[in-house]
Amino acid sequence: MSRHLVLLPGFMCDDDLWSDMKPNLEAMGSLQFGNVFEDDSLDGMATRVLGQAPRRFVLVGFSMGGFVARRIALLAPERVAGVAFICSSARGHSEAERAGRDARIAAVRGATSSGVSRRAYADALHPDRDREPALLDRLRGMSRRLGREVMIRQLSVAREDGYLELERILCPALVVAARQDRLRGFAETERMARHLPDARFEVIEACGHMAPLERPRELAHLLADWIAKEAL
Repeated sequence: MSRHLVLLPGFMCDDDLWSDMKPNLEAMGSLQFGNVFEDDSLDGMATRVLGQAPRRFVLVGFSMGGFVARRIALLAPERVAGVAFICSSARGHSEAERAGRDARIAAVRGATSSGVSRRAYADALHPDRDREPALLDRLRGMSRRLGREVMIRQLSVAREDGYLELERILCPALVVAARQDRLRGFAETERMARHLPDARFEVIEACGHMAPLERPRELAHLLADWIAKEAL
């Protein structure tokens, strides 16, 4: 039976997120890109992805996609052979973050803001890489292609603390943190591995949040090695 990989992107990222990794990923199995663009809740996203996914698959969630991956693994554990969380977290929104999210949604709805600032794009990258035109153009391009309505839906997603939920995910898990991630604190990603019953924790050095763009070969190697060792 052939292996299937379901890939879930982060906030305002489309399939281009995986472009540099695609040849390596295709060597691991057939690829399906999860649709996290039409719903405004984690469970809504998870249900849509499951409705389109193969019967059994390896799940790879980057950043926001990791939050969705957690819900998928809990909703359909019999279908998830293994789950990888890349630069993700299970931390809920703080009150300040909820207020900031609401203000941002209002600004996007009122067309007074694009929703993503120049500083936000830069913060998604390693400090030594945050002015690289090629990387910044790819981030802007993904956001531009997805557009305002997808941004509002993804901003509207409520996040409650889910670390205890991770303890119910019994399949093999891979947790990958980036050492210089400025969007997902290293500690909150590392904490995921401590709560998952069967987890392997890896760190990509000299890398910001956008690991699939910044360190595609290293990330692909970690995924391939984990899949092989777990015989997924």
